[in-house]
Amino acid sequence: MITMPASVTGSAQTGLTTPSYTLTVDNPPDINAKQSAITALGGTQAGVDAHSVARPFTIAVTRPKTFNALGKPNPSTGLISQVGRNLYKILTRKGVTPLAGQPSQVCLIRSEIEIPAGADVADPANIRAALSAHIGFLNQLSAGIGDTTVNGVL
Repeated sequence: MITMPASVTGSAQTGLTTPSYTLTVDNPPDINAKQSAITALGGTQAGVDAHSVARPFTIAVTRPKTFNALGKPNPSTGLISQVGRNLYKILTRKGVTPLAGQPSQVCLIRSEIEIPAGADVADPANIRAALSAHIGFLNQLSAGIGDTTVNGVL
């Protein structure tokens, strides 16, 4: 179960000092989602603004509308020919300025998590390990990812 936190400590980014974010529960666009708006900022974040209608700053987590279950094995081979996948999504929306004097555009950051049906029961430890490594990688490389998206250097 995901509980949207009341605050989040941001990860390291060039030009941001101890960034933190206050979240307020918001109505998501999808019934199978939870969403919060970032309504206040902490730390030093010059030029950054909190959520507004014109410049949204939201984080949403979505689960599948219907879950796929593991199919039955072929009676001759014992193999399951098609394994469905359950797709979870995390979407961050942030209003940004494409050019001074121009209207805001929405920056979208997506993470999608596809879990093969049945793995939630048969192999939860490896699902958790994959998530741990993925989130740890993003967190550890946060500043580098930010620099790359700003200067284009990989």
